[in-house]
Amino acid sequence: MSGLRKVAGSLRRTAVQAVPTVIGIVILNFFLLQLAPGDAADVLAGESGAATEETMHALREQFGLNHPVLVQLYNYLNGLAHFSLGFSPRYGLPVAELIGQRLPGTLLLMSLALGIALLVGIVLGSVMAIFAGRLPDRVLSILALVFYSVPGFWIGLMLIILFSVHLGWLPSGGAGTIGVDIPGFAGLLDKARYMVLPATSLALFYVAIYARLTRAAMLEVKSQDFVRTARAKGLSPTSITIHHVLRNALIPITTLAGMHFGSMLGGAVVVETVYSWPGLGRLAYEAVMGRDYNVLLGILLLSSLLVIAANAIVDLLQTFLDPRIGVR
Repeated sequence: MSGLRKVAGSLRRTAVQAVPTVIGIVILNFFLLQLAPGDAADVLAGESGAATEETMHALREQFGLNHPVLVQLYNYLNGLAHFSLGFSPRYGLPVAELIGQRLPGTLLLMSLALGIALLVGIVLGSVMAIFAGRLPDRVLSILALVFYSVPGFWIGLMLIILFSVHLGWLPSGGAGTIGVDIPGFAGLLDKARYMVLPATSLALFYVAIYARLTRAAMLEVKSQDFVRTARAKGLSPTSITIHHVLRNALIPITTLAGMHFGSMLGGAVVVETVYSWPGLGRLAYEAVMGRDYNVLLGILLLSSLLVIAANAIVDLLQTFLDPRIGVR
């Protein structure tokens, strides 16, 4: 019960601290977007081919774009206070509805990519730490450096050329077979085929980070006194590596993973555009091109909330990995 009370207290403190942080982020993002040239009325007029001055005035009046900046900010914050993210001029739908349609696909893609990155990165990092200074360590270090250095869009295009064009194993884009409703397990397999390439493209950059971090953390833990004590007790090398070294080395990795879960949305913009994946990243790109700032503000707000939630989960996970940390 004491542990549960500590967890509840920690979550309450996180929620209280999150409120001013989120408000500050919203206001900062609002003013930054106001510095961008043009608005949704300009884009809509450009797409239609022509527009009179009266039409432009009517569009700005309809979407509230003709008000002073401070009035627009007040209207937006007032809408947030009533749990409204505003209206999208480009799509003609409430922003919350648009985000609700795209959010599941992005969360699924980000979760799968983060899972792949953690699993592969930790395994590779463990191998690098075990064979530190030897050939496997050097080869994997070079491979990690390549994954870290190569742009994500280039990796995505190369994966499409290899697995879609040359081998024909996987689809090159989309979220499922068009025009076919496949029920049951076969439908899940069909959707999984479309997720392999985008999730892999998004994960490879983070694989390199987690592999290097796991290697460094394990080598540092290996030099600690409690590891030498475990060896003196006669524990097997496998048991020492898994239960003593790797478990303690996971603490900085989980911290970084919590930060990356929110920031992955930035990488998802590129990946979802390359693979035509219907998610928030692609929606953010379309919102920038269409000057649909209400949609962009909603996505940025959601990204901030994801980071805060991920950090709270990481705090609890670290308490499980190392009870000495405690939940303060």
